Amino acid sequence: MSSPEETNGKPVIRDLRRIDPATGQVRGSGQGGSAQPGPSRGPSKPRGKHAASRPGGAASMGAAAPAGPGARPGAGRAGPDRADEATRAATDLQAAEQQLAERTADLQRVTAEYANYRKRVERDRAAVREQAVANVLSGLVPVLDDIGRAREHEELVGGFKSVAESLEAAVTKLGLESFGEDGEPFDPKVHEALMHSYSPDVTEPTCIKILQPGYRVGERILRPARVEVAEPGEAEAPAEPDGPGPDEGPDGPDDAAGGGEVHHQPSGGSGDASGRQETSADDD
Repeated sequence: MSSPEETNGKPVIRDLRRIDPATGQVRGSGQGGSAQPGPSRGPSKPRGKHAASRPGGAASMGAAAPAGPGARPGAGRAGPDRADEATRAATDLQAAEQQLAERTADLQRVTAEYANYRKRVERDRAAVREQAVANVLSGLVPVLDDIGRAREHEELVGGFKSVAESLEAAVTKLGLESFGEDGEPFDPKVHEALMHSYSPDVTEPTCIKILQPGYRVGERILRPARVEVAEPGEAEAPAEPDGPGPDEGPDGPDDAAGGGEVHHQPSGGSGDASGRQETSADDD
């Protein structure tokens, strides 16, 4: 009985390639190409067993077949390559996180420096303004003293009174404050003692009289209050005069009672007295 190839009378072509040209995949050892009928060329000879028996035949050709264009070289090393890529990605991520932390720290430092700079500028601006206002008001303090003395003597009348009140309102608006009242405790930081006395009516050094009020702008003292200070203690009795009394003469009470003058002899009076005695003896 003949084979199917011989019955049809046409040769049968079998694809023994190891790589499938359509899919590019490696064929298994049991897979084989499908039989394709070819054109009739006359009686054919069975070539199957000759190809199989020939050294380097179909089996050896299938084993040594080169890889097709769709095959991936080094497919067996996919595991180590993926591990290297994961390690490289972790290293890059760590470097990016470190760089982000550095940039964040730089931004925070710059922000803090700018905030401190702005506060320092505002503080300096306020200090300069306060100093300028204090310099202007210091020059007006003597004028305010004159206005106060005129008010005490009831001379602040007419247009001068309106001008004085406008000036006081302007300096008050700029922050000028007067301080110093009778009876307040003496504070050397804000008071200047011009007079001192003792009084049993006080229990601590007290300002019993304000001679000139003090002025300040905020915490800055333009002029301390000039006051008279009294300390606790007994008042001192007035001292007696050192000169002679009304009933005494310049040389004592005896001279005043005798009503005469005492003539003092000079240092050479003893010789004169002895001479007068000798003269009287001759006369006798």
